[in-house]
Amino acid sequence: MQSKHLILVLIIMVLYGSSYPVGKLGIDTIPPLLFTALRLGLIFLAFLPFFKLKLPEKHLLRPLLGFSLAMGIGTYVTMYYALEQLSIVAPIIIGAQLSIPFGLMLSLVFLREKISLRRWVLIFLSFIGIVIIAYDPRIIDDKFGLLLVIVMAFFYALSNLMARVLKEVDTATLNGWHGLIAFIPVAVLTLVFEGNPLNYLTPINGLAVFTVFHTALIVSAIGHAGMFYLYKFYPISNVLPFYSLFPIFGLILAFIIFSETLSIYEIIGGILILGSVFLIHKENKKDNS
Repeated sequence: MQSKHLILVLIIMVLYGSSYPVGKLGIDTIPPLLFTALRLGLIFLAFLPFFKLKLPEKHLLRPLLGFSLAMGIGTYVTMYYALEQLSIVAPIIIGAQLSIPFGLMLSLVFLREKISLRRWVLIFLSFIGIVIIAYDPRIIDDKFGLLLVIVMAFFYALSNLMARVLKEVDTATLNGWHGLIAFIPVAVLTLVFEGNPLNYLTPINGLAVFTVFHTALIVSAIGHAGMFYLYKFYPISNVLPFYSLFPIFGLILAFIIFSETLSIYEIIGGILILGSVFLIHKENKKDNS
């Protein structure tokens, strides 16, 4: 990989890692459903000038609907509820990597792709890692929060699976429609369950505004656009291993922002999860070479 592209992918991984600790800051002021609705609405507005409500081919509409709901509701909503529920960010950052083994299992079910014995062992080890993290004394009484992390990882894997079906759709169209389609039900849910949004948005909180714009425009728009740019130059198998870096940057930022340190449970569980995911990426790269 060229040095300029290597710098770009590292910047993107920093952005991806920052979405969790920065999101935690936002959730302290804005409730999860409203935060999700604001993020989705801004994603839609950011891409609107580029896709201008142009629909993809008819046969791609159902996968687009599925992708939008899996990402916008299944992933974002559970992520922000997990950030609200758990007192620490590290389990969410590390647990998000379960999307890789979930992705393998979903590809077995829906795409009939074979999973080798080595990959099954790595999948098993990654889930052992999340079980170990669950015994961290700081979150041992909050199993629901950790369950939300697992559900988030599952829906992120499902949305990535659907994105493979939508590879014909350009980045602006995919993200623009994803933002609009998911925004509508989430906006309704926030009105029903959280009440009048103005109660949370006034008076305007500068930190809250920053966190929403950061997740929507910097992480979703710039980060995703940057990854699609890299895919034009390199096979996906060459880019995906870098995803193993974003938890490291996320954990560093969690320490800087919240002075959050890793317990022995998170260290052991994190090694199992991140190590398994890295080896899965290497297996995938070997198969594609």
